Amino acid sequence: MKCGIVGLPNVGKSTLFNCLTSSSAAEAENYPFCTIEPNTGIVTVPDRRVDKLASLYKPQKVVRAVIEFVDIAGLVAGASRGEGLGNQFLSHIREVDAIIHIVRCFHDENIIHVYNRVDPKRDIETVETELILKDIETVSNRISKTEKLLKSNDKKAKEEYELYIKLKEHLESGRLAKYFTEEVLKNSNEHISSIKSLHLLTDKHILYVANVDDKHLGGNEYTKAVEEIASEEGEACIILSAGTEAQLVTLADDERTEFMKALGIEESGLDKLIRTSYKLLNLITFFTAGDREVHAWTVPKGTKAPEAAGSIHTDFERGFIKAEVMNYEDLIKLGGEAAVREKGLMRTEGRDYEVRDGDVIYFRFNV
Repeated sequence: MKCGIVGLPNVGKSTLFNCLTSSSAAEAENYPFCTIEPNTGIVTVPDRRVDKLASLYKPQKVVRAVIEFVDIAGLVAGASRGEGLGNQFLSHIREVDAIIHIVRCFHDENIIHVYNRVDPKRDIETVETELILKDIETVSNRISKTEKLLKSNDKKAKEEYELYIKLKEHLESGRLAKYFTEEVLKNSNEHISSIKSLHLLTDKHILYVANVDDKHLGGNEYTKAVEEIASEEGEACIILSAGTEAQLVTLADDERTEFMKALGIEESGLDKLIRTSYKLLNLITFFTAGDREVHAWTVPKGTKAPEAAGSIHTDFERGFIKAEVMNYEDLIKLGGEAAVREKGLMRTEGRDYEVRDGDVIYFRFNV
């Protein structure tokens, strides 16, 4: 899973990125365009189930699920025409699975706002406009390439050309590409692959992150505006304080727990961000476990057993025979595989089985 972090300059993108990666990989200073190179970080997904399985199996190795985050320079009005620095890095987030849009929802005279006034609605519209304009550029380039194939009377090229023309008109009306994709899906799946091949920025799920100060972790007038926009777009929104998260990541576990208790929060903003990202992308986690390794694997909900096996190794999918499946809760409650088998709770599943979140699986295969 890969997420791109976008937003205006000085909204807290780099601070949040540093918290996510528990590093100082991204500079976080008080001036626009501080991030002049895209930063990439691999983040471990917090999952207590992995810890429980590790305690049970005592493996030689533990491998957790990970997410890759890409933080690009702040976008400003005109970025798609080369203003500022964000435009040249938009290509770095073209193939991410989702976009995390950081929106400033706090006042601070010591931190410059690029437009000198906090206004989440305007800020969101500014960034979305630049993403749409970049998508128009992408579609226009594809139209030019497809036009060359029309001379050969290629039927598929003609259909794609007409599709891209309609898509461009849709984008030029100021609408996100995902609404066009939704309409295409309602009618037919025939052209979805053509649209997906464009990797359009506005055809991705967006997680809005309302960045507040530590006094407004429960929200304020600005976060309400962000939540309304997210609701209208059918997307998710969370509220967190990048400044508070920056303090949390420096604390030991017991100190962090006390600090969170004092703030009245049960879950860190970073954990909430990762959990919400999973839900937004309809992802689940299954496990493989033994004395050699406990491993968490991430797949889309609805993934069939052979495909899940293929995420481990292509040979597993190619030679798939069956999957021996235990439920995580049963395994932990009963204290081991032997007890699960004795209770008749170890299931044998075939090729049509859809893997569920929390499954602990042994794949049987023959190549």
